[in-house]
Amino acid sequence: MLSLVKSYTLIGLNGYEIDAEIDISTGKPSCTIVGLPDNAVKESIERVQSAVKNTGLYFPAKKLTINLAPADIKKEGVLFDLAISLGILVASSQVKYEKLKDFIVLGELSLNGSIRPIVGLLPILISAFKDGYTKFIIPKGNENEASFLSDIDVYAVESLKEVTEFLNGERELSKVEKRDWKAEKTGFMEDFSRVKGQYYAKRAMEIAVAGGHNILMYGPPGSGKTMLAKCVPSILPDLTFEEALETTKIHSVAGILDQSKGIITSRPFRAPHHTASVVSMTGGGKNVKPGEISLAHNGVLFLDEFPEYPRAILETMRQPLEDGKIVVSRAAATIEYPASFMLIASMNPCPCGNYGSKDLHCTCSPSQISKYLHKLSGPLLDRIDIKIDVDRVKFFELRSESNEETSEEIKKRVEKAREIQRLRFVGTNTFSNAKMNSKQIKEFCKIDSECEELLE
Repeated sequence: MLSLVKSYTLIGLNGYEIDAEIDISTGKPSCTIVGLPDNAVKESIERVQSAVKNTGLYFPAKKLTINLAPADIKKEGVLFDLAISLGILVASSQVKYEKLKDFIVLGELSLNGSIRPIVGLLPILISAFKDGYTKFIIPKGNENEASFLSDIDVYAVESLKEVTEFLNGERELSKVEKRDWKAEKTGFMEDFSRVKGQYYAKRAMEIAVAGGHNILMYGPPGSGKTMLAKCVPSILPDLTFEEALETTKIHSVAGILDQSKGIITSRPFRAPHHTASVVSMTGGGKNVKPGEISLAHNGVLFLDEFPEYPRAILETMRQPLEDGKIVVSRAAATIEYPASFMLIASMNPCPCGNYGSKDLHCTCSPSQISKYLHKLSGPLLDRIDIKIDVDRVKFFELRSESNEETSEEIKKRVEKAREIQRLRFVGTNTFSNAKMNSKQIKEFCKIDSECEELLE
């Protein structure tokens, strides 16, 4: 007997419909999975067999042929377990097909029949909805991830037994309750009120955040560059729901989404160490996962000790800084991930760090300084809008008891500036000043003759 259960696979951030076709015929007991499955998919039959038996159902001792169609799309991961098991149970007349035909089925099976959560659920649900599907059976552990999507009916289940009883009319399942999304304050480590002095640098940070501009800080060690960067999350504008969905998709695919929340509620702040590999930064690997550049989408990417990063990593930054996306090309696939982020970089002006300081003496030779600064290419620096000199703070400023402006006060001005930009660019794909194209610059950044002469 032949059965068909609909599921989905994920390539990058896009979901693609997969039909799990199961044929049971007479012959020597065996099981064959076709349709370009990877090892995780091939191993699913062992999980399915144990789960079916431990649920109290029987696994047919016949010839099984499982086809995951279309056959030209590579199938990866464990999300087909539940669909394959239900297809086998339908083909062996243990589960009714009437209800099942309307559902997209996703989930990994344990040997005892329980259903484990999967990665990448949110982009799959969004893609399937665009394709016209509105009913889904998903793991219980993913229910928070699906609770923010309206217009779809999602049933979250804990075990294979629950699903079979539901499909046979022996049990009722409640739909995942819908929740309203609300932005939260970005988790931050520092507040600008704790930064003594550095008024010039703090103003530059505010301008950079307000317009979404990239910024590079350079100065001697101990001048507060890292602390200033760690204060930035405290003044970032709140996420919109659309931005939250887009960011959550990336984190879901990467497998780092907090399932207790189910969605990203604050802007990401990523700060990878300079020993990070090219793949961890750009994305890639066997299954082409997103890297730090994409995980910082709609947030901040902080690169401390900027020249210490390998040249290969620094040069790969050029495309996302220009286009807001990164194309990861590997032998297995070519995937495009969004990567629109604010870059904050900090560096010393020389190997010893004291070149140009008003108080400290530099011990580096001119050739050492030149070699150090030439680690950063011209095209890369050209993509950084603001460059600021951060010198050491004077003793009397450090010991001052005066009340510094808090991050909350600065954030109010940032939000006001972002609101002006949202109204300015309404109806376009531009959301901040930093992302304006040449036509928009000519339209919104008109200058008088005096400014024109100054620029010339």
